[in-house]
Amino acid sequence: MEAAAPGARCPGDGECAGPGPPRGPAVPGHTRLRAFVWCREFLAGAWKLLEPEELGISPVSGGLSNLLYKCSLPEHILSVGDEPRQVLLRVYGAILQGVDSLVLESVMFAILAERALGPRLYGVFPQGRLEQYIPSRRLCTEDLQDPDISREIAMKMSRFHGMVMPFNKEPKWLFGTMERYLKQIAELTFLQDAQRKLFSQLKAYNLQKEMGSLRELLESTPSPVVFCHNDVQEGNILLLAGRESHPSDKLMLIDFEYSSYNYRGFDIGNHFCEWVYDYTHDTWPFYQASMENYPTRQQQLHFIRHYLWEDSVRRGDTTQEEQARIEEEMLTEISRFALASHFFWGLWSILQAKISTIEFGYLDYARCRFEAYFQQKAQCL
Repeated sequence: MEAAAPGARCPGDGECAGPGPPRGPAVPGHTRLRAFVWCREFLAGAWKLLEPEELGISPVSGGLSNLLYKCSLPEHILSVGDEPRQVLLRVYGAILQGVDSLVLESVMFAILAERALGPRLYGVFPQGRLEQYIPSRRLCTEDLQDPDISREIAMKMSRFHGMVMPFNKEPKWLFGTMERYLKQIAELTFLQDAQRKLFSQLKAYNLQKEMGSLRELLESTPSPVVFCHNDVQEGNILLLAGRESHPSDKLMLIDFEYSSYNYRGFDIGNHFCEWVYDYTHDTWPFYQASMENYPTRQQQLHFIRHYLWEDSVRRGDTTQEEQARIEEEMLTEISRFALASHFFWGLWSILQAKISTIEFGYLDYARCRFEAYFQQKAQCL
């Protein structure tokens, strides 16, 4: 959002970052020209020799906020040195996080690439960046229920949480961002009758007061502060080409726009929420929510146990009794922080309804997330 959105999108060729259905505007001529200029500026060798019409550009995914394009050298152009023949061009959409966050995100992206935890970064410019193009497909919502997939996601997330990054380690991101969103929402108006009606329904939730209640609940819920991805949904997880049947290391996390020091429970709870939402629906509002797909207790424990197994390398082994206690505490922690996921993306979606040009039922989605919030809140108390 800002780049990545909540929720997942389904298979597409290549590295896709950012939620949203695989739709979006066609590549206009001016975008092709900008892409050529950016590629020429940031890549060496043969890229400089191409005319705009020679640079093969095709949309990878529309997303809910980013536009992604695969840029390829034509076959008759020889590579120079180790230059890439394909790159991923990311054009930022509506940015909610602020320009400073884009700078931090680019630094983060480069660090993770150096640690082989994400795609390589080739160049950054005000409107976007150039990244390594990775032959792959994004996961689909139903993939998350696969035990082998879930196991590797848990282990990848655990490794991510174990990193030490050169950023502010105070967990201010979650409520700081939501407070900013609420202030912006207070100033919104909508012109269409249908939007005004939905917006009125959302304001009736008394979101400011409700966020205070959520803050009190989470402040009373122990959760370690770790370096979190904050958007581990299927659209931000690549299944690497040629490694589909590999027992491990067949997945790669991408899209670090929201990564920051945050509460562990949010990252896991947010991921569990994403089991519910399918963004490949072909008709309005272009998503489908299946609440029955929220992971069962056994599916949650499967994830938690592999997360903890990976973490045990850093913290040491525990007794069987300690393990059982930790698992039960984590189930409660995750369930409560999943509330914050619903609240966060609900606010985000209200703002996107005003500023995004992508065809998606943002206000419907916001209402859906807040309905899920209140349903889950009743189970947590």
